[in-house]
Amino acid sequence: MPEKPDDDPFHDCELDPDAVLGTHTFHDVLFTEDTETPVNVLTGETPAHSQATVEEAKKFAASIDTDTPQIALPASVETQVETQSKPYTSAAFFHFKATGSLERHRAYHAAYDSDAFTVDFEADYASGDLTITVDRANES
Repeated sequence: MPEKPDDDPFHDCELDPDAVLGTHTFHDVLFTEDTETPVNVLTGETPAHSQATVEEAKKFAASIDTDTPQIALPASVETQVETQSKPYTSAAFFHFKATGSLERHRAYHAAYDSDAFTVDFEADYASGDLTITVDRANES
């Protein structure tokens, strides 16, 4: 057990490292070509602002200026209509919308920020699946 909370990257997490160690796949969480978009009921067409490709979404996510790698998540139809935005948004690869809970988000974030762990991810935009792998740094 670490002597100081600063020595433990999980000191303020609800989950311990065992909850995120190994490989976990989160299904249907990424923006895909099949992400739902609004349709104008009068014309039957998708508004121009909601038309996008996966390549465009990936490029957008990669353009975000941050040290944490970003992924493209689907935006809700309501958001697209209300803000006239694209059908995707970017977020850190361990975002709670992708991992399913704020507790997992915090645990992945702690592992990613810690030198004690290696964290890799694969974003499969064809299937919408996100796979995150966490190992202890001395085991990699």
